[in-house]
Amino acid sequence: MADQVAAMCDQLIKAVNVMMDPETDQIYRLEALKFCEEFKETSTFCVPCGLQLADKAQTAVVRHFGLQILEHVIKFRWNNMQQQEKVQLKECAMQLLSTGTHTILEEESHIKDALSRITVEMIKREWPQHWPDMLKEMEALTSHGEAQTELVMLILLRLAEDVITFQTLPTQRRRDIQQTLTQNMENIFSFMIAILHVNVEDYRKLKGSPGHELQARAHCRVAVATLNTLAGYIDWVSLVHITCGNCHLLEMLCLLLSEPELQLEAAECLLIAISRKGKLEDRKPFMLLFDDVAIHYILSAAQAVEVVERRYIFLKRLCQVLCALGGQLCSLVGSDVEVEVPANLSKYMEAFLAFTTHSSQFLKSSTLATWGALFRHETLSKDVVVVDKAIKYLRACMTNLVKTGFPSRADNPSCEYSRVDFDSDEDFNSFFHSFRAQQGEVVRIACRIVPLEAFQIAAEWLQYQIACPIDTGATTSKTAEGLCSLLSPSVVQWDAMTVFMECMVAQIFKNLEEEKLPVDQSMELLQAVLNYDTNDPLILSCVLTNVSALFPFVTLRPHFLPPVLYKLFKAITFEVGQESKAPRTRAVKNVRRHACSSIIKICRDYPQFILPCFDMFYNHVKKMFSGDAMLTNMEKCSLMEALVLISNQFKDFAKQKAFLDELMALVVAEWTSDEMRHVLWDPAMFLSFVGADQVVTEQSKDTDTAALNRGRLSFCLYAMLGVVKRARWPVDLEEAKAGGFVMGYTPAGAPIYRNPCTAHVSIIPSGIILICDHLYMPENMARLSVTFSRAHEVMDAEKNVVLGLSQHLLDIYDSPVYRTNLERMQGFFTTLYDNCFHVLGNAGLSLQQEFYTIERLAEEISGSAFVSLDHVPDHRLRPMIHILICFSQQLVVSCPQEYYNSLLCPLLGPLFAYMLQVRSPGEDEEEAVCQESQVTQEMFEEQLVRLLTREVLDLLAVSCISKKGPEPAANKEEVDEEDMMMDLVQTASPAQPTEELTELGKCLMKHENIYMTLLTLSFTSLSWKDTTNCHRTASMVCWTLLRQVVGGNLLPEAVTWFYTSVLRGLQVHGQHEVCNSALSQLAMLIYENLRPRYVELKAVMTQIPNISVEALDQYDHRLMDPNAPKVGDKKRKDQFKKLIAGTVGKALCQQFRKEVHIRNLPSLFKKPKPDKDLLPNSEALGLAALFSPEDNTL
Repeated sequence: MADQVAAMCDQLIKAVNVMMDPETDQIYRLEALKFCEEFKETSTFCVPCGLQLADKAQTAVVRHFGLQILEHVIKFRWNNMQQQEKVQLKECAMQLLSTGTHTILEEESHIKDALSRITVEMIKREWPQHWPDMLKEMEALTSHGEAQTELVMLILLRLAEDVITFQTLPTQRRRDIQQTLTQNMENIFSFMIAILHVNVEDYRKLKGSPGHELQARAHCRVAVATLNTLAGYIDWVSLVHITCGNCHLLEMLCLLLSEPELQLEAAECLLIAISRKGKLEDRKPFMLLFDDVAIHYILSAAQAVEVVERRYIFLKRLCQVLCALGGQLCSLVGSDVEVEVPANLSKYMEAFLAFTTHSSQFLKSSTLATWGALFRHETLSKDVVVVDKAIKYLRACMTNLVKTGFPSRADNPSCEYSRVDFDSDEDFNSFFHSFRAQQGEVVRIACRIVPLEAFQIAAEWLQYQIACPIDTGATTSKTAEGLCSLLSPSVVQWDAMTVFMECMVAQIFKNLEEEKLPVDQSMELLQAVLNYDTNDPLILSCVLTNVSALFPFVTLRPHFLPPVLYKLFKAITFEVGQESKAPRTRAVKNVRRHACSSIIKICRDYPQFILPCFDMFYNHVKKMFSGDAMLTNMEKCSLMEALVLISNQFKDFAKQKAFLDELMALVVAEWTSDEMRHVLWDPAMFLSFVGADQVVTEQSKDTDTAALNRGRLSFCLYAMLGVVKRARWPVDLEEAKAGGFVMGYTPAGAPIYRNPCTAHVSIIPSGIILICDHLYMPENMARLSVTFSRAHEVMDAEKNVVLGLSQHLLDIYDSPVYRTNLERMQGFFTTLYDNCFHVLGNAGLSLQQEFYTIERLAEEISGSAFVSLDHVPDHRLRPMIHILICFSQQLVVSCPQEYYNSLLCPLLGPLFAYMLQVRSPGEDEEEAVCQESQVTQEMFEEQLVRLLTREVLDLLAVSCISKKGPEPAANKEEVDEEDMMMDLVQTASPAQPTEELTELGKCLMKHENIYMTLLTLSFTSLSWKDTTNCHRTASMVCWTLLRQVVGGNLLPEAVTWFYTSVLRGLQVHGQHEVCNSALSQLAMLIYENLRPRYVELKAVMTQIPNISVEALDQYDHRLMDPNAPKVGDKKRKDQFKKLIAGTVGKALCQQFRKEVHIRNLPSLFKKPKPDKDLLPNSEALGLAALFSPEDNTL
């Protein structure tokens, strides 16, 4: 036999060397791999060969393969081995641990890992029942040297990871091992801390001694391994073990922060410990970390500033430690456990501020949540130290809000750190966007504590920026000489200051009485801003934001209003230089749009204040319209919106209607002209009118007439949308009655209002919507010229939004908006289509009763909007569905129920029926595609369908389901994360769903064709490759809809289909715990409610793979027999889950994995069975039994 083993070992060594040789041919490598795998699976010589190959005389690659063979035997053959073979293998493994390795510094890490895996696999199968002395044997091993001590630590760490973290064992085995670990935890912790203490002391003694460097490194390696193992236990053991001995462990960890070789691992342990949740009383000892010694070591450790990667990772951990410490401080101070504000709070805050002012943007961002918690805290926010640090924090924000630190640049110390943290400028830009938003939130909270100081900082900063000359820096604009780019020093400074100003002003008005407001100083600031003149669009945009931010102060000094409006009006016509004919850059367009938005915002928020200036405002707008200001359609319509907002303050129906008639006269004349009427009812004429059937070259450009025609159409739609969005009656009923806005009352007594813009909305013929949908018909697509054949395709910007891709930062502002004729036409069709549905969506909300009573409204909409959905591409369907969701929400709120049947059912029925035809997410994904552009297109189409189907199911849920939310959890502070995850899984599907049908839902369910469509759509979506959809529909929608028709005469085929749809959902999504829970709950509800009437459901159950027919019969018997003993809800759910377990699909990564089977060992704690004759019958039990002196429990 020895010869056979030796020969086989020779072959295996050759095969391993062939596999690992980079020069080997792929064919030979595959043959060698096949030989090795077949050997592991079939050979009887696995153990002797594995041991021989694992001998330390062999090369590391061969030894590792030998250990892999032994691990394979333990994993897959252990259950079939004789007891003697198991004992022999265990002894050989222990021998390998004690003498089978090189010294700690020489041995390869993958060999140590493989040795620890073998031991842990045996422990998982035999400890504690069949291997009670395992812990003692491990302790004995540590006396053999540093290499064995490190191996023991690796074994203990892997055991904790497998049992607690990854839970890769059957429940019974996991429980046995976890209980035994917990019972021995005091000894295990003492053992690990003693090992750590001894090795740290020896390392400190030897590290400076000449000739002892290797021995010192060996002790250091053991200390590192011990710290890593402690980190695996600190996360879950009882807090008592962490805080015992007056927090001896935490003190030791703080001391190790000063050891460069150990500080990172010590910080990891400290972070895990301080981040622990649990009872506040148990966390009280953490406050010892605010003592002098601990704070001193933490502060000292943070001093070094070099950008070495390991050192930088340590700084991140240390920052997280301080954040976690702040979290514990916020939880404990002011709570029931009566913890005082620590005397050393100032030192802690100083250390924390040091991280906030560090050059690394990532470190700065890590501190934000803790600053927010401190500033919000009821007790700490009033402490003098925190108030002082709030001012310092706001000063630090003057640097932190500035967008610097791009990895590709070298103009700031933070760039060096960004190169470690971010792969590209796009990554950094994305990070900084969310980082600044979080900063803004914390600045707002800080401003509540120190409002006047915050105002002072903002004022100084704004004055400084106004006084500074513009610095364009190295990266100037591509399109104009001497202008800034987004990364120019002046722009990033102005931008940061603007963010600060916006955050500050909002809070100062909320937190100071009017008489304490610094009105005079703010007016000086505003005057300086109004006087500031610049030709740079990016700077001007920031200036306009400051004007808007300071505007609330203008309400206290009304004489400042005209100059403010003049500044904004001037910006609407902003151009760079004299040439207004050239294509405008995004930056210029943004300035103009920004000015329009600012005016609309002021008119929306302060209409009563602006009302006295209405005539001046209106005259100025008329002057701009008639002049040569080159206003775009959107700019004109924005100004019209602003006027409509002010006109709402007339509170006089006749006066407002007369104004709207005058304002919209041109639009109405244009829209109702004979030419436009013909165009809007004939797709061929429409395409010719907008120039889509003409061949145009880039040199000749688009024809002026077609461009003007598109402009006329866009202007009319923008104007009508602006009016319908903004025209409103007074909120106060008495004012509305006095102004003539109330035209009657409903039978319930609610007022029926009329809107002065009704006449202008009613001129929109359904023809425009009909045209929009008919444009996608094949005959009309054929009419498009070669130039515009792709006019209906999705625009690149839209595609990037769907795919979640960001456009390059500098391209956005330095390029014309539409660069080609095709892009201009695509933009026109996109806005045309969206605006049509926006007008429709807003009409119901604005006009209410007047809208719903329009004759043949449902027929008009369904005959135009839904007439050719088959030809409408998915990217056009999405905005329509999205608008309908908003539309539907408003209809549910404001549409009288008597119009449900006449209006909503005819609209929603055909739409949901059509959506059944939409390709579900994940279809056709098996097609092989090679080219990158095709891959991107396929990804885009799949993501688009996924988003579209989500929108459809949102519409279904909004229309039909009335959600009743669960009660919030009591005290989240004292709940462990694992418990919270369990709560999430359990609350995902309550015993009986709490959702009810809305009134509209009840109405839809009365129409058989509609409710069958809704049911089909809901149950079909369960198996779409979209877990979000699946969970939401399974937990909220399916049963709520099906429950309404359970009592009716459903066909057996329909019931079977509903049930198999749920099981199909389990096959696709069952591996996700939350989806599994919701789908299992839904399957059980259907089975238990319908099984008594439909025997076909049992037939479906019998087809489930590996189902126990006996268990199914028992479940059925209890369900059908009213006299059968009742079972508790939880047990019933578990039984049903076991019945349908065979339907649950596996994740792709698990499908071809060989299963490991670990047998349960005899139970550690077996309850003794009572003698039968002690309980002759259940009636003999009485109160005496409860107080029996015998106690058989543990």
